[in-house]
Amino acid sequence: MSTTPGPGQHTGQMPPPLSRPNHEVTPLYGEEFAADPYAVYERLRKYGAVAPVEIAPGVGAMLVIDYRAALDLLHDPATWSKDSSVWLDSVPEDSAVMPMLRGRPNALFTDGEVHARYRRVIHDSFERLEPHHLRQLVREVADSLIASFAQDGQADLVGQFARVLPLLVFNRVFGLPDESSELLIEGIAGMFDSETPEQAAAADAAYTRYITELTQLKQRERGQDLTSWFIDHPAELSAEEVVHQIVVTLGASYEPLSNLIGNALSRMLVDDRYYGNLSGGALTARDALYDVLSNEPPMANYSAHYPRRDVYFHGVWMRAGQLVLVSYAAATTQNGRSAPGESVGAAGSGGGSHLAWAAGPHACPAQQPALLIATTAIERLTAWLSDIELTVSYDQLKWRPGPFQRGLVSLPARFSPVSPDSAGGTPWKRSRQSA
Repeated sequence: MSTTPGPGQHTGQMPPPLSRPNHEVTPLYGEEFAADPYAVYERLRKYGAVAPVEIAPGVGAMLVIDYRAALDLLHDPATWSKDSSVWLDSVPEDSAVMPMLRGRPNALFTDGEVHARYRRVIHDSFERLEPHHLRQLVREVADSLIASFAQDGQADLVGQFARVLPLLVFNRVFGLPDESSELLIEGIAGMFDSETPEQAAAADAAYTRYITELTQLKQRERGQDLTSWFIDHPAELSAEEVVHQIVVTLGASYEPLSNLIGNALSRMLVDDRYYGNLSGGALTARDALYDVLSNEPPMANYSAHYPRRDVYFHGVWMRAGQLVLVSYAAATTQNGRSAPGESVGAAGSGGGSHLAWAAGPHACPAQQPALLIATTAIERLTAWLSDIELTVSYDQLKWRPGPFQRGLVSLPARFSPVSPDSAGGTPWKRSRQSA
C-alpha cells in the first residue's frame, strides 16, 4: 500500500508527542480556541477526516473531525483500544491534561469483558434510580439554588445554577449530605479547568479525597444510593474498583451535564421562539437541549482511543498506542451548524444524528437520567423566573478554555425579583421593586 500523501493529507507517521512535529499542529487550548472553536475545526478540515492537534503544551494528538470516521472508530474495538499505557510513557506526568487521560481500572479506560463488567455495574445502578424520585430531587435542589438569588433580580446562571446543581444532585444520589459537595466541586471543576500542573494535581487530590471518604462511609453504612448499589452489585467489585467506577461516573456525568444546562439556557435567552416571556413559547426546554446536543456539544472533544497496531485510517497512518480523540463538535457539525435562534428544535434535530453522547460500546450509559436532570432544572428555573434576559449580547459571552469541554465561563442575566412564599402555598410570589 502506498503511503504517498494525497491532497489534504499530512505525511508519514506522527512523531512521538514530545518530539518536534514536522507539520503544523493546531492548539486546542487558549483564548482563541475557546472564543471560536468551530473556526478552528473548519481550518483543520484541510487535513481530511483526521487532523494533528495539540491539547496541552507538548502534548499532541490526532483529532477525528469527520462524522463517518468517528463512527468507524467508536464502533471498532478490535482496532481501537482504551488502554492509554503506551501513550502515557511519552507524556509528562505533571501535564495539566493528565487527570482526564490517565488510565484507571474503570469503564472509561478498559476494553472487552473487563469494560463490560464495569459498565454493567453503572448501567444497572442508574436503572434503579426512580425517575419520579430523581425529578423531585432536582426540583428541590433547583428551588434551593433559585431561592439564593431570586430576590436579587440578577444572577450568573452558570456559576450560581448550571455548574452547582448537578454536583448537589450527584452528591445526594451517591449518598452524601449537601455539606460534602464543596470538596466535590473543588475536585471536578478543577480537573476540567486546570491551566497548570499544580492546579491539576490539587484538583486530582481533592477529588480523590472526596471519593475515598464517600466509599469508606458507604462500606460501613449502606443506603438507597448509587455508591451502595455499586458496592453490592453482583459483579462483586473490589473496594478499589468501586472507587474508580465512582470517579468515572461523577466526572463523565458532571461536566457534560452542567455545560448542557448552561449552553441550553444561553440559547433560549436569545431566541424569541422559546419565550415572549419565559412562561411560554413555541419551543420547550427539551428543544433547547437537542439544539445544544446538535450544535454546541457540551463535551467537544474526547473519546480517547489508541490504535492496537499501526493503522491506515481514513487516509492517515497512525502508530500503535498513539492518542486519538474524537471531536463530537466537529463531526456533528460537519455539514453545517445552527447559530442560536436558527435551530428548529427537537423535532428537526436530525433524529439523534449528533455524537454528543459518543457511540458504540463506550457511549454514555446514563443518557436518560442526564436529560431528565437538565430538563427539570431548566423548567424549574424558567417557571419561577419567567422574564429572564441576558445582560450582555450572546457574542459577548466568554467560554472556558480547554481542549475537552464546551462551556460558558458565566451567563449573566436579569429578571424581575421574586421572594419565597413563607405561607408555603407556592414556592414564589412576585414582588415589585420599589422605585
